[in-house]
Amino acid sequence: MSTASTRTGSITVHTTEQGLPTGINIEADELRRQPGELAGEILRLCRQAGNRAGMARREQLEAAGMPSEMLALTGLPKAEDVAQQEMAEEQDYDVEPQSWLWSV
Repeated sequence: MSTASTRTGSITVHTTEQGLPTGINIEADELRRQPGELAGEILRLCRQAGNRAGMARREQLEAAGMPSEMLALTGLPKAEDVAQQEMAEEQDYDVEPQSWLWSV
């Protein structure tokens, strides 16, 4: 199981190694967002958590002595693959707050 959350921690997802959500925590303020935006953010976090879990599994297999040729066949991401994916997604998605105002 793996976890990913927004920078503010207002949305957190728990997923399987394949990125399937097993739990989602959303703060009430996030429910005011457009449904499509919220869904996109949740899906992005699921992919992120799944990629991180795959990377961790790859590292476990590598530490256990699995040859690099076999690791390549698993399709599990390398650390640099995960880092590139996360950087690309941050540029594609608006991960900054849409407003600095909040309700009191």
